[in-house]
Amino acid sequence: MGAGLPFAYRSGVRCFDVNDLYNLGMYSGRSDTQPELAFRMLFRFAGRSVVDLLGPRVWDFRVRLECAGCEGAAPWRFEAPDVVRFGGRVEDVVAPSVGEGSASYAARVTSVGARTPLVSPVLRKLTGEYLEAGYRWQMVPVAMQADYELVHRLGVTSCIAASLWLAERFRAAGYRAEAKRGWFCGVLGGALDLPHACVEVEDDDGVLKTVDIAKAQLAARLSPDTADFQDLCVGSVYNKVIASTASGGAPFASHGCGSELPAGVRADIRAVR
Repeated sequence: MGAGLPFAYRSGVRCFDVNDLYNLGMYSGRSDTQPELAFRMLFRFAGRSVVDLLGPRVWDFRVRLECAGCEGAAPWRFEAPDVVRFGGRVEDVVAPSVGEGSASYAARVTSVGARTPLVSPVLRKLTGEYLEAGYRWQMVPVAMQADYELVHRLGVTSCIAASLWLAERFRAAGYRAEAKRGWFCGVLGGALDLPHACVEVEDDDGVLKTVDIAKAQLAARLSPDTADFQDLCVGSVYNKVIASTASGGAPFASHGCGSELPAGVRADIRAVR
């Protein structure tokens, strides 16, 4: 607090922003804070052979939807898993129906990885320039991430902000590109639910590629032996990510009841062994 970390009093209790606390721990240099320990665990896989990320993986995919301030029964809109175009499958789907208050979505999802590095010198140059620009990855509120110009002016980045920023530069260079949201799977038994996004771009060879810029940044920072994984993030798809139909700055779900509050979305995604 003496160094200026903002806080507010609520009912006499000193409260901090959760994103501020994560970022403070992440860059404290102590090595024993919860954010540092969690992210080292998160990226243990990135130092292993990437072959394990290329085969099919099956997930028990469940999402709980909540409508805060619900104003009555109405249809739900949910941006479902979108893995078929990358060779995956979505089966046994139970989609939300008309209702109020809360709903759920469930499916068995098979994700598949594929090594498809970027071939365009222009796309590789733009991606490399971004990675070398020195933006510091931080936890950023989801609503703020959509204002990617503001986020980058602060010298920081996040998966959504980075994907929106890079997609814009790909389009300015003449490529069809869009930031897309999805889920990063198999982390802490499904207990860690972090917003995730990447860029989808049509490369010079006519193949749709994905650039997972934030995961490449984090892997480079948190583990010294992740060069193969970082390269995989620049064009390829890997089986720990489930793409969705949501665009980069859009929410995963909404409820048509008229409530002005955003729908709550909590994913529980567990590997089927």
